[in-house]
Amino acid sequence: MKRYIVLLRGVMPTGKNKVPMARLREVLENGGFKNVRTYIQSGNAVVETELSSSEVEQQVHDLIKKHIGPDLTVVVRTGSQLQKVLDENPFGKGFDISRVFFVLFARSPLPQKIKELVAHDFLPEKLAITRSAGYMYIPGTYGSGKLSNNYLEKKLGVSATMRNFNTMNKMIAMASESVN
Repeated sequence: MKRYIVLLRGVMPTGKNKVPMARLREVLENGGFKNVRTYIQSGNAVVETELSSSEVEQQVHDLIKKHIGPDLTVVVRTGSQLQKVLDENPFGKGFDISRVFFVLFARSPLPQKIKELVAHDFLPEKLAITRSAGYMYIPGTYGSGKLSNNYLEKKLGVSATMRNFNTMNKMIAMASESVN
């Protein structure tokens, strides 16, 4: 069995993208996933399965659409892949980690689009994109500047989901916990 972290894009506690975590656990367990655990109401889960990551993305997407309703982008990573994202964070020393946002892409953006986007000056915000993820340093209020998950999706032409440092750490910890 492989353990995966499932990150749902755009989940809200209310409205059209509402995905109650208790219902999500039930739907995923009934769909064949094992040891399903969720974290907070914004679409984070850990599952165990024999499926590949791309198969997990498709199956979770289809189960949510069929049984809960929202048509969401699903991004799946292993704990070690998320740890690599944290390890590659270019906004470490001298940056307030609570203002760094980690963007996980559903598929890799085209290199030319990345090159064009990172060439822009977003000051006081900062942007970096590696092979593993996008990184946004937003010192002010999120949404008051130019950088956002929606902006990156539009400019790069790929779906993505964003998490903060605390959520990334919690999901890595959950993925490494032993399950009874």
